[in-house]
Amino acid sequence: MMNSPYERYRQTAVQTSPAQLLIMTYDGAIRFVKTALEGMEAHDNEKTNLFLGKAQTIIAELITTLDRSYEISKTLYSLYEYMNYLLIQANIKKTKEPAEEALQYLRDLKETWVQASRLAAANPTPSVGTAVNV
Repeated sequence: MMNSPYERYRQTAVQTSPAQLLIMTYDGAIRFVKTALEGMEAHDNEKTNLFLGKAQTIIAELITTLDRSYEISKTLYSLYEYMNYLLIQANIKKTKEPAEEALQYLRDLKETWVQASRLAAANPTPSVGTAVNV
């Protein structure tokens, strides 16, 4: 029965590709950084701290789930570490510039995965789209 929240969740989980999950993860981090920036604008340090922390948690998860068998993983690891550093600096100094820089990297990475997902859908091959967070 599709009325159950659990059944809806299971159906959504089955229909969501690894690339879509990664894109959703980036969306979450982007949303959290934007909310933290709103907190900075309002001089709301609690909101700023909370949402920068949430974005850092997502970046930590991205680091943890990197498939290190790919050469590009080293570059992504360094970029994730740098984004984490930027968010820490934004939080310590309560300045927008480091958070805005991290936000731009997150947007660029998301767009890259959106494009890769479209290419994979247009040209399906057995190996494309099977690795999460290369």
